[in-house]
Amino acid sequence: MCGIAGIVGARRLAPGDADAARRMSAVLEHRGPDEHGFHLDDQAAFGHRRLSIVDLRTGHQPLTNEDRSIWITFNGEIYNHADIRRDLESEGHSYRTK
Repeated sequence: MCGIAGIVGARRLAPGDADAARRMSAVLEHRGPDEHGFHLDDQAAFGHRRLSIVDLRTGHQPLTNEDRSIWITFNGEIYNHADIRRDLESEGHSYRTK
């Protein structure tokens, strides 16, 4: 099972928040020993420790949309992903994962 940790808020991150989020993520290494990703911006610092089971080559996280304006880290499965993917691709969105 993967591990997710971080700090997200409506305010700007305080000094030290990014380091705290990195330390929280490091504590979860045993939950996701295969890969580690981290995102940092003005209002969020979050990490993802990945246990690679599905989408081994392209499942890197955190994930972002095409213009990098939205970020997410996710541990789960979307069962109707093929239908959603088809709809989103028809609207011009691009996928980097399977």
